[in-house]
Amino acid sequence: MNPEVPVSARSGVSVGVGEGLRDGQDLWEQVFAPANLVVALERVERNRGAAGVDGVSTQELRDWCRQHWADTRAALDAGTYCPLPVRQVVIPKPDGGQRKLGVPTVLDRLIQQAIAQVLTRVFDPGFVPVSYGFRSGKSAHDAVKVARLVIEQGYRWVVEVDLDAFFDRVNHDVLMARVARKVKDKRLLKLIRRYLEAGIMADGVRQPVNEGTPQGSPLSPLLSNIMLDDFDQELWARRHRFVRYADDIRVFVKSQRAAERVLAQSTALLEQRLKLKVNRTKSSIVPATTAVLLGFGFYFTASGVKIRVAPKAWQRAKARIRVLTSRKWSVSMQVRITRLNQYIRGWMGYFRLADTPRKFRDLDEWFRRRMRQIRWKEWKRSRTRVANLRARGIQANVAWQWGMSSRGYWRIAGSPILTRALPNLYWEELGLLYFHRAWTRFQAT
Repeated sequence: MNPEVPVSARSGVSVGVGEGLRDGQDLWEQVFAPANLVVALERVERNRGAAGVDGVSTQELRDWCRQHWADTRAALDAGTYCPLPVRQVVIPKPDGGQRKLGVPTVLDRLIQQAIAQVLTRVFDPGFVPVSYGFRSGKSAHDAVKVARLVIEQGYRWVVEVDLDAFFDRVNHDVLMARVARKVKDKRLLKLIRRYLEAGIMADGVRQPVNEGTPQGSPLSPLLSNIMLDDFDQELWARRHRFVRYADDIRVFVKSQRAAERVLAQSTALLEQRLKLKVNRTKSSIVPATTAVLLGFGFYFTASGVKIRVAPKAWQRAKARIRVLTSRKWSVSMQVRITRLNQYIRGWMGYFRLADTPRKFRDLDEWFRRRMRQIRWKEWKRSRTRVANLRARGIQANVAWQWGMSSRGYWRIAGSPILTRALPNLYWEELGLLYFHRAWTRFQAT
């Protein structure tokens, strides 16, 4: 097998990125070193995702490489390789807007992933410590914890800087100038530029682009951090307290007057130097108690600053639970519980930082009531309801009174009788997971 084909490590052992590189290799050779390509291939396969405009899937990529990688590598080395346009996918945003994602072909995802792995080693060590987005060993939770600590230190005014359509507005010349500060390999610079200018395939029509980095490509997260690093370095040099996660920027100061000054300085820096656009409508100066960061908020107690779930995140969670507990959704109770458990585990996995156990108990009570009304509807006929209430330990005369009742589903679901007939233990035995219990388990780990 050709050792340059990114199909498997020649030794059969997983090879780490950067291992086995000869001293003096340029970045181009590091990117396309077999060991680096193996890691990139495995990452693309693991991430799965939809096919690009050529229809090739991640499951087919390995076999495709066996047959065609030699020709692709020759085109790359010759500088004639042209990436295919990304397939545009539009998904709804929580605020009602739309987010445009770009789906590159799996081959281009492989090449971009290989580039990102090498350039991360070049750029990441120079990023400021409070840049948390898309970086190994850093997470949204780390950003929220640092924000809580800074607020506790007395920086209780928050500047929320909102970048208008950041990924769509990145200026290619400005971005490439920043990449070129540390990347001197002209072949690699040319290839990155070609990816930026590959275009979008929307409704079967190729559309050229002259700005932006498509969300969804393996290289886009690193490029976004490179683009905003000037901003980070400037605030870091001025000793500001701030955190940034991708295009979510929060600066913490001690007074409203200082916040106004920082917002003006940040806007000028982003718009004049980086040619980005600050959304003045959504950018704001707020007290720490109303600030929001990555779905979390903050509140004060006698023991210090605590973390809570932001109001809009609560609203979205309840909206999703309403869908999963809709009486109009005709599925079995076991299917419904499986879907609920998947959502609750995922949601609590992210929001486990919140110090609000009572809120989680209240949410449990609310959605258990919705579950009881589903069961009540499933029993349908009055006599069936009476029989099921009796089977659940309700006295005959009371079961008859409630089973024959014409009250609405929601009212019946909140009644002491149905609560007693379908207690918490009933749902636990069916395998239903509760928000508070999931939160408790996360706290114990």
